[in-house]
Amino acid sequence: MSGYVFDTKHDRYPLAVHVFLVEHGRILLMRRAGRGYADGRLGLPTSHVDRGEAPTASAVREIAEELGITLAPADLRPSGTMVRLVQEARVDIFLTAESWAGTPVIREPHKCTELVWADPEDLPGDALDFLATAWADAKEGRLLREFGFAPVPN
Repeated sequence: MSGYVFDTKHDRYPLAVHVFLVEHGRILLMRRAGRGYADGRLGLPTSHVDRGEAPTASAVREIAEELGITLAPADLRPSGTMVRLVQEARVDIFLTAESWAGTPVIREPHKCTELVWADPEDLPGDALDFLATAWADAKEGRLLREFGFAPVPN
């Protein structure tokens, strides 16, 4: 790899992995805290992928850290990708798991103040605005969604 120069001309999109943990038809939401973005709102268990880390490994690591449960990469089913414009453009990968070892508990109270099992078809009003769309995409098998961008002119 000698002589390789990393491309610095193009924007880089932060990559996050969100996991729908599904149990008895409900999904687990976490009340965000101390993060500076959407504090007090309900979101999915989420990991920010570190450089050189595989997205599934990132999800497995973060869920163990935040919730104390064990997932195997094979437990995670791809459920869509969203390129989302919020404070910056970002790429969100959504995965779904219906089995894991352990019971979810809050292990990082400075990042999460409450766990809520919710009907994904009727999310609480304080859930992050893109979650209903992501869930619908997962059910429909939609692979890619652009969210928050201006419509492309015809």
